[in-house]
Amino acid sequence: MLTPLPTGFLHRGPLPPAWQPALASATPVQLAGLLGGRGGAGATWPLSLLAFAAAARGLAFPRGCPRGSPRPPCQSSQLHPLLRRHVKPKKQHEIQRLGKLLRRLSRATGCERVVDVGAGQGHLSRFLAFGLGLWVTAVESDGRLVGLAERFDQELLRELGKTRGPAHGGPCPLTPRAPQHLAGRLDPAAPWGEFLLPPDPPGAGPAARNPLGGPGGSEDGGRVLVTGLHACGDLGPALLCHFARSPAVAAVALVGCCYMKLSTAPGYPLSASVAALPGHQLSYRAREAACHALEEYEGRLRGGGAHLRAHCYRAALESLIRAADPAKRHLGLQPGRKAHGLSFPQYAQLGLPLAGLDPAGIPLDSGAVGAMLEQQHKVVAFCTLGQLLAPAVETLILLDRLLYLREQGFHCALLPLFNPRFSPRNLVLVAARTPLATVLAGLDKDREDEDLGEAESPQEEQSFHNPQ
Repeated sequence: MLTPLPTGFLHRGPLPPAWQPALASATPVQLAGLLGGRGGAGATWPLSLLAFAAAARGLAFPRGCPRGSPRPPCQSSQLHPLLRRHVKPKKQHEIQRLGKLLRRLSRATGCERVVDVGAGQGHLSRFLAFGLGLWVTAVESDGRLVGLAERFDQELLRELGKTRGPAHGGPCPLTPRAPQHLAGRLDPAAPWGEFLLPPDPPGAGPAARNPLGGPGGSEDGGRVLVTGLHACGDLGPALLCHFARSPAVAAVALVGCCYMKLSTAPGYPLSASVAALPGHQLSYRAREAACHALEEYEGRLRGGGAHLRAHCYRAALESLIRAADPAKRHLGLQPGRKAHGLSFPQYAQLGLPLAGLDPAGIPLDSGAVGAMLEQQHKVVAFCTLGQLLAPAVETLILLDRLLYLREQGFHCALLPLFNPRFSPRNLVLVAARTPLATVLAGLDKDREDEDLGEAESPQEEQSFHNPQ
């Protein structure tokens, strides 16, 4: 039997009774004020709820302070036009900032070779190679993306071949130095020089065995920098483990993602410090919440409108799936990016097949479904509480990684490199075998230059978390 949301949502759920009336009657704008720590117009929040919100913010690493327009960044004039092809403005913002951090790591460590793991379509790798003149090996598990990355490289090389001398048109000329692309999956247990398993999908080609190939394709035994931009799930911890036990890796710069996919080994916890804490375990729900975009959600609350409907749709769809098959959980369904523009039956007809269920056998316009859809404001309030906790959970995951590196004597820092309004996973973990002071000292100047080049991109304040 289908159980509607009201029986287990705010009124009979685990929330303190004193919170429930205030949350149930709060407007989206008031919830946005609670989320952002700026009160709420006309809202009277229980002191215990305000203390909970303040504690959640106080326990989280600062994420940078987005300012200015809420619009995404524009095409960046700081990035060469040929490197902006096929790259969305958000990704331009990310590869430019991470690329300059890696260039500073290169200068500080004397390493000119970078291994970009989980390289996708190769946007970061192209910027590092063509734009910054580094020798880059791009590793990607999806053979189709490897082929696409190589095609984009060839397009760029053809454009460079049409010009005489270095290609201009941006803040600096490009060099005709394409990345080397390898198809393969990372093996956390293998030695660094043999860390690749066969790529996905099966048959996409054999895994290359030498991610340390030199400029001429030969193995020269030199040291490298390793990076992963939004390394999903266990990929991030695996890269840190390779860094810790591989003298060939001089430094690593890692941006995590998809924490709900973390396993208990080697994903979380990594450090002995966190593993020794009672109750350190994180549920799937907590890890999934840590992937949310707090700044974007606050803006959505302030804007109100139909976009908030998607949360209630997803909650109702989950109830339908559980009622049909209680074994189906944490499916990660994405029925569409414009769900708010659909009716719920249309949304469910897209989502149920993704869960292996036939929409024809499930009533989509019953009274129970209607009762759930009427609780949209309660779903939004509940989601707001999850967003309050999300940065604290992400902090615990990243602090565990930072402590793991500290326990082994490495120099490390955690810094909010990207604007969190556009890039919710904006905290970059940097670790090296040598001090990082010279690397971090110049990042403020880099940021100022980049902000000037992003005409409508808001500037941000940033702070470093550097427990050296």
